[in-house]
Amino acid sequence: MMGSSTERRKGMVVGITGASGSIYGVKLVQSLLQLGFDVHLVITNAGWRVIKEELGWNTSDREAVLQEHFAGFSGQYVYHPIADIGATIASGSYLVDGMIVMPCSMGTLSGIAHGASDNLLTRAADVMLKEGRPLILVPRETPLHAIHLENMLKLAKLGVRIVPAMPAFYFGPQNIDDLVSFLVGKVLDSLRIEHNLFTRWGEQREEQEQ
Repeated sequence: MMGSSTERRKGMVVGITGASGSIYGVKLVQSLLQLGFDVHLVITNAGWRVIKEELGWNTSDREAVLQEHFAGFSGQYVYHPIADIGATIASGSYLVDGMIVMPCSMGTLSGIAHGASDNLLTRAADVMLKEGRPLILVPRETPLHAIHLENMLKLAKLGVRIVPAMPAFYFGPQNIDDLVSFLVGKVLDSLRIEHNLFTRWGEQREEQEQ
């Protein structure tokens, strides 16, 4: 008789790079944790720099600042240093439900598109591709030149979801958090994860009629 097995907890890899918009990645991690996902977090060196510049976090003590912003949710986070190529998420035998890079710099996008697994983030993305698991990239760059577009097309043809950081305005956002929540919600939609981060098209009319 086979021994009893425990149900695997839902897990997601989140990468935060040096593109502007680190607030998107932070909101995504917090939303996933709140929904009960375990989050494997990878932040590039440039990503830490942008977090410090844009959010004012004290990144001199990285473990402490991550605890401050990501502890206390129903899900748990695991921080993996960018150079730790021996981390669990570097192997296809380690099961997770998908990966999101938010925001995704053009350098990281290029590395993924060309299979350059030279750090843990690009290696984890390569694992998603070779194992056929969901991979979502949220590029935040403007304007885009032909190489950027060609890399995105190459990845899209491989099944990668490209979700540009383009917030909508039809739901009547009142502040920056509304715009950030909308984009995070669109990413969760791409993964078929239920949430209530924004008001959907048509819901305003239903609320008014009620």
